[in-house]
Amino acid sequence: MVTILELHGYEEFQKYVANIEPNQPNSRPVVVYFSGEKLPSGESWCIDCVEAEPVVKAYLNELKKEITFVYVDVGNRETWKDKACPFRTDSRTKLMVIPTIILWNGVRRLEGSQCAKRDLLNMLFEDED
Repeated sequence: MVTILELHGYEEFQKYVANIEPNQPNSRPVVVYFSGEKLPSGESWCIDCVEAEPVVKAYLNELKKEITFVYVDVGNRETWKDKACPFRTDSRTKLMVIPTIILWNGVRRLEGSQCAKRDLLNMLFEDED
């Protein structure tokens, strides 16, 4: 039920979101998870991302909803720390910290250590009435 996509870098992210149809009836919600690039060990260089990832993965495995979950690698530490990093400056993302989870085309988001809290993930994924 959950479709997971992985994107690497800003260019792949740009191409993907350009094709999301906003507010289409019966369209699957898109949730975007921004995280630091993975090291050869398979873990991100970002400590908060390493903490959040297993919680988010476990939550997605239990989720019984039709959603598209997009994992976006924002790059290495140097790329992320650059004040001109496009993920920081893009008006659609306005990232200040990673990890960040955004309900695309909505206002709901979790930032930093919030991403590792199941109760907050529940609130993010609740259906809008």
